[in-house]
Parts: sequence; C-alpha cells; structure tokens
Amino acid sequence: MIDAVQDKPNTVFLTEDEMSMYLQATTMAVWAPTGQTPQVRVDPGRAKVCFYGTLDLQTGRDIVTRVLVMNAEATAQHLVQILEAIPERPILLLWDRAPWHSGQPIRDVLSANPRLEIMRFPVAAPELNPQEHVWKAVRRAVSHNHTQRRLPELADQIENHLTTETFGSSFLDHYGLNAIYPMFN
Repeated sequence: MIDAVQDKPNTVFLTEDEMSMYLQATTMAVWAPTGQTPQVRVDPGRAKVCFYGTLDLQTGRDIVTRVLVMNAEATAQHLVQILEAIPERPILLLWDRAPWHSGQPIRDVLSANPRLEIMRFPVAAPELNPQEHVWKAVRRAVSHNHTQRRLPELADQIENHLTTETFGSSFLDHYGLNAIYPMFN
C-alpha cells in the first residue's frame, strides 16, 4: 500500500464488503422500565435485500449499491458505481475472497479501468476490513430491535443511513499511511 502512495500519490483507498438484510429484526440489549419487556416482531419469511458497501478510508463516506443477489454481475455493477463516484483518480480497493468477487464481468471492468487496482484481504480475516465495522454500526443504528413491517422501507432506512453518515476508521493510521500520505499530496 505504501508503494501505491509513492507511485500514485492521489490514490483513493477503499475497502469493500457485502451485507444481507432480512426483515426479521436482530436484537440487542436495551433499557426498559421494570415489568415492561420490549417486544421485537419476528418475521417468518426469508426475503432479503443485499448491500454492497465501499468505505473511503480517507473521508469516511460509503458508496452503496442495493441488489437482490450477490454475484459477479452485481459486483461489476458496484465497481462501475465506484469508478463513477471517484472519477480520474487511482483507486486501491481492498476486499475479501468472496466467490462473487471473481468472474468475467469483474475481469471486464478491471481490464477497461486500469486505475482500479484490487488487493485482497487474507483468508478468513473479516476483522481486518473496516467495512465490517460500518455494517455493525448501521445494524445498531437502524435494524436492531426495529419495528418496520416492510422490507423495502427497512432497506431504504439502511441505505439512507449508509449514504448520509460518515464512518471513521483507524485503518490508514494502523498501517502508517496517514503519516506519509500528506507528504505526497
């Protein structure tokens, strides 16, 4: 990554991950008056919506794509959205080894856009990906203990939270990039 800063000083550092959201509420502890146990509605269905989220490690902004299924085509669509959101600058995207991160649609986008470089996280290391912390924050803020009765409205609330909030990350500090990055800009 330090090479990216030295070779292309205006590189944008991104991390990407995906999340599936079901209408069934996840729960967390909350305060309630004695004798008034909070009620959380359970939805028996398995309908879901999926989100691709890409965190800009310098700004804390998230680029979001909502899809019904995670596959190579949806991943390629998200990569195009990233490229449109960050025109002209070199991009280093860190992501995991999910099966939908490979395939011809992804190879086509990468070959047509050499300014987008991919670096993969180690196998079975989700704790390294700052986007995982974004998912945790959005679930805590929006979907834990929710009372929404329709999945599209819940998905709208999640997408709104992802696109209007900023999410801090110490990732660049941890690897010393914030210390050297200003020297190259």
